[in-house]
Amino acid sequence: MRKIMAIALATVTCSASLTLVSASTAAAAGLPPHCVVVRKYFNKGHQRYVRLTNLCSRRTACYTIIVPHQRDPHGRLAKGTTKDVRYGTTWASRALYVKNSSC
Repeated sequence: MRKIMAIALATVTCSASLTLVSASTAAAAGLPPHCVVVRKYFNKGHQRYVRLTNLCSRRTACYTIIVPHQRDPHGRLAKGTTKDVRYGTTWASRALYVKNSSC
C-alpha cells in the first residue's frame, strides 16, 4: 500500500512540475497577453465599428482587427479603457475577429 501511495505521489509531483515548466516556457515565448476584448460589433450610418475594452489595468494593449480582403487596421488601447473603433464601411466585409498583438 505504501508503494502505491509513493508512486501516486511521485506522479502528481512530476505532472505539477511539468505544468509549471510548460507555462513558464509559453510566457517566455513572447506571446502577447490577452487584454483586448470585443464587446460588440455595430454599424452607425454607413460605417462599421467594433467596441473594444482593455482588461489589463496596468498596461497599454495593442490589437489588430482582421478584415477579409482589406488591410488590417491596428491600434492601441490605454489601460482600462473602452473605445469604439471604426474599421470600414458597410460596403466592405465585416471583421472576422480582433487579435491581440505585441506593442
